[in-house]
Amino acid sequence: MKFAFIHAQRGTHPIGLLCRVLSVSRAGYYAWRDRPVSRRRQQDQQLTQHIQDVHERSKGRYGAPRVHAELQARGVRCGRQRVARLMRTAGLQGKGKRKYRVTTMSDPMYPLAANLLERRFGVNEPNTVWVGDLTYLPTREGWLYLSVLIDLYSRRVVGWAMSERITTALPLAALEMAYKGRRPAPGLVHHTDRGSQYASWSYQRALRRMGAVPSMSRKGDCWDNAVVESFFASLKRELLDGRLFESRARARLEVFESTLGVLQPTTATFSMRLLGSGTVRGATSGRLDSLSTKLRQGQSAAVRPVNTRGGPKGTGSR
Repeated sequence: MKFAFIHAQRGTHPIGLLCRVLSVSRAGYYAWRDRPVSRRRQQDQQLTQHIQDVHERSKGRYGAPRVHAELQARGVRCGRQRVARLMRTAGLQGKGKRKYRVTTMSDPMYPLAANLLERRFGVNEPNTVWVGDLTYLPTREGWLYLSVLIDLYSRRVVGWAMSERITTALPLAALEMAYKGRRPAPGLVHHTDRGSQYASWSYQRALRRMGAVPSMSRKGDCWDNAVVESFFASLKRELLDGRLFESRARARLEVFESTLGVLQPTTATFSMRLLGSGTVRGATSGRLDSLSTKLRQGQSAAVRPVNTRGGPKGTGSR
């Protein structure tokens, strides 16, 4: 470390003075300078370049665990601790955790379902248990609300929708996307919190008609739906980090290009379309690039009402 400091300061101070102050010999410094870079050091330099590329592509969101996972996916062999060490040396870090905030609003007029999941988050088959929830993103134009459904088997988002209004139509649009994309067999366990949108007559009717069995968390217990809560925490940590979106359109674009969009392989075949009241949901077409370009330019896709006849019947709110 002393020789490295001397080498960095050689342009501003005499080398002899630096060596005397740090109690090292000039011969030792020159021997260090002329010594060839070790193989391990060369490998660290190459690995650091890969790390910087992954970190930059994630827009500074990924910490050591996710950077390591991405490197493994690229075929780069390295240890997690080594990645963490090189990230510290390069001054790279992911975005930290955010505080949890309760947003569930229940309605006593709607019936509640029993908690069938009971925190058993390990599932052996796809499309047997879906978990869902709603969250919000702040913009200068007001809130943008997001609804998702996650398959507990793969932990991937199978349905999602965005809107400036937090009505029943929002989770219904996400449910319709999930149903059309996955076509689950009757008996699917559909777990959410006790929010009025999920307990509403129209949403429960949609679940019955697709053969799904409703399940709800206990009152005020976010741990009963921990998988979705963790997903939202990661999404907000990556996108917000204390900042405010300039517009809802900008927020939609960044959500689309994050975990829900191009960073998630399972949604690479989905594009988006705008629904009535500004709701955005996935649609099974291959227009990701063109729609992303439109969102960047501030344009709107064709405005269409929610399709209440395709997919699970009754997916339109009353």
